[in-house]
Amino acid sequence: MISKQTNIYIAGHTGMVGSAVWSKLESEGYTNLIGETSKVLDLRNQQSVFKFYKKEQPEVVIDAAAKVGGILANNDFPYQFLMENMQIQNNLIDGAFKNGIEKFIFLGSSCIYPKFAPQPLKEDYLLTDSLEPTNEYYALAKISGIKACESIRKQYGKDYVSLMPTNLYGYNDNFDLKSSHVIPAMIRKFHQAKVDNHSTVTLWGSGSVRREFLFVDDLAAAVVHALENKLTNHLYNVGTGNDVTIKTLAKSIQKIIGHKGDIIWDTSKPDGTPRKLMDVSKMKEIGWSYKTELEEGLKKTYDWFLNNLLNYKENKLD
Repeated sequence: MISKQTNIYIAGHTGMVGSAVWSKLESEGYTNLIGETSKVLDLRNQQSVFKFYKKEQPEVVIDAAAKVGGILANNDFPYQFLMENMQIQNNLIDGAFKNGIEKFIFLGSSCIYPKFAPQPLKEDYLLTDSLEPTNEYYALAKISGIKACESIRKQYGKDYVSLMPTNLYGYNDNFDLKSSHVIPAMIRKFHQAKVDNHSTVTLWGSGSVRREFLFVDDLAAAVVHALENKLTNHLYNVGTGNDVTIKTLAKSIQKIIGHKGDIIWDTSKPDGTPRKLMDVSKMKEIGWSYKTELEEGLKKTYDWFLNNLLNYKENKLD
């Protein structure tokens, strides 16, 4: 039985998702939250993870730890995205199972679904066709995590559930242009262009593909909902059920930042999957839905970026 005193380990608690989950749990009155930095605990090391479990004795594990990045990073480092993510999640899942932990919440990504799956994406579409080549190694790792949780649930009856969020953005995002996702990359580019006397901004692709975006605090609320309820299925999509073109997104971010220059679309660069819209009906059925509209979330994210610019060493603008 979950209570406000339950020992809850949040793997990846300093990242965008993990920190949002931590803040949400604290605000809801949970008092025994466990976290450890990667400098102290290397989640890729099985022995270290098993020792950590024995020492801390968590009753619930929320897996928000992963090696993540955008199209460029996924293309350039396929082995690391496959192997390191499998090492992290396998150690966390197997360690939890072998230490008798009854509840495990695994967080993945909408990239698990086939590139040309029907829209909106239903949970049933998993493994029905080929993946998007630009992030298939990361997707394969996440699929193996889903199947590990499903098999433990099926074979041993434990409450291991997987939540698949759509594209996330928000506080504590990664604004490094070499590894960031689309929203933080655009925020940084438009901000820099504004500083540089409203210079031209070049963006990848045609801008015609459609994407769905979820503010990270809404995902945190979904995680708390999964924590406090025993879910009937092993896999749930978490999103808004709404999408926009990348061109529309760019114009929204440009307006919020106040950039007055031109946008050039570099069509020699890949677009990625044509569309990734989530069917979120299963989450709605169990009582969760998103709260933050895209424009509001973008404004909050840009404000955070401005407030943390000087403290964000690796992302500090020149």
